Amino acid sequence: MSIDNLWSPDNWLGILLRLCLALLVGGMIGWERQLRHKPAGLRTHMLVSMGAALFVLIPLSIGKNENSRDAIDRVIQGIAAGIGFLGGGEILRENQQEASKPEIHGLTSAAAIWVSAALGTAAGCGLWQLALIGAFMSVFVLRVIKELERRSRK
Repeated sequence: MSIDNLWSPDNWLGILLRLCLALLVGGMIGWERQLRHKPAGLRTHMLVSMGAALFVLIPLSIGKNENSRDAIDRVIQGIAAGIGFLGGGEILRENQQEASKPEIHGLTSAAAIWVSAALGTAAGCGLWQLALIGAFMSVFVLRVIKELERRSRK
């Protein structure tokens, strides 16, 4: 069995690998957020990532016709737009806790949820290299760049 057949959305092993990858890449971001005691942590990011993977796996698994590409494009657009509601809820939730301060909080958490959805989409499409590289780069931004920001404020 070649690597291409292994990742195929046409068999249960390919589906399992794609969904496990989605859980892994979502979990990488979620674990970082969990360590920082953010409300959207490990489980949230894993579920968002796996949900995005499931949404793209549906048209991939259903059809191999000329409309398949168009269906996948529409699903990805829907994921990108729809996930904004989760991110918007995170920002609003953060703001309601500190009503006396007119500051915006939760933007990074909202962005992390959005990226988790993108990583899950990549995993669902079988783009495992893109999903893994994106996950490592996201953790780099959330960890290393956060530390650089903290040091620049001192």
